[in-house]
Amino acid sequence: MAFPSRTYGYRFNWRGFLPPAMRNIILACTGVFLLQTIVNLFFPSLAPVYLHLLGLVPYGVTHGLRIWQPFTYLFLHGGFMHLLINMFVLWMFGVDLERTWGSRRFYTYYFLCGISAGLITVAVKTILNPHPLSATSPAMIPTIGASGAIYGILLAAAMIFPDRQVMLIPFPVTMPMRVYVLIMGAMEFFFTLGSSGDNVSHVCHLGGMLAGYLFLRRGSFLFTFRNYYSDWKRRRMRHKFEVYQREHRDKPPDRPDNWVN
Repeated sequence: MAFPSRTYGYRFNWRGFLPPAMRNIILACTGVFLLQTIVNLFFPSLAPVYLHLLGLVPYGVTHGLRIWQPFTYLFLHGGFMHLLINMFVLWMFGVDLERTWGSRRFYTYYFLCGISAGLITVAVKTILNPHPLSATSPAMIPTIGASGAIYGILLAAAMIFPDRQVMLIPFPVTMPMRVYVLIMGAMEFFFTLGSSGDNVSHVCHLGGMLAGYLFLRRGSFLFTFRNYYSDWKRRRMRHKFEVYQREHRDKPPDRPDNWVN
């Protein structure tokens, strides 16, 4: 008896390639970018309006009570290459984090880093320019993009996978993840000190890394003090127990047992 042969084709696992949280973030950023493009093409006069409404404008947050901007600015991007690079870096360094943490914790960490980076940007620009007099002052210029949250992802990848090798594109050079992120953080720090004029919010990048570090290391702060306090409590309880034993060593039991045969 002859049996028909069966050919099993390879089925690509999209869930493993693009976990749920990663997929939803990329789809949301891409969808908002398409809306931006439509507005820029067909309603160019409205482009500055939604940019100042949804982008991160420090003066708008502190004086206009636009409290949604530290969240909404994460979904706006300045161009296709800006979106493409951000989403590629997010996928490259974040996919293993989501597999390790799960989608819920990845969401929490991503938005915590992004929102904190926005708030730090607002604070720094407000302190440097508390009373802006022109539309070109730093406190009036909107910041857009998911880079603050992505730099937090970079830091988390370096802390969780420190020895993983990373290739510097386009150079055929590899280095450990922690060294790569340390170099990136140092570059952002020195760019922040100087006036590079590259239209990049380096303060936002550093803010995302700082927020990520504080979140991941929150359990180790005051570690020595907490250990000292715990040791003191244990010593105190042991001393009280020893005193109780000495005081009741020769005292007969209150209700002695009586065995009758």
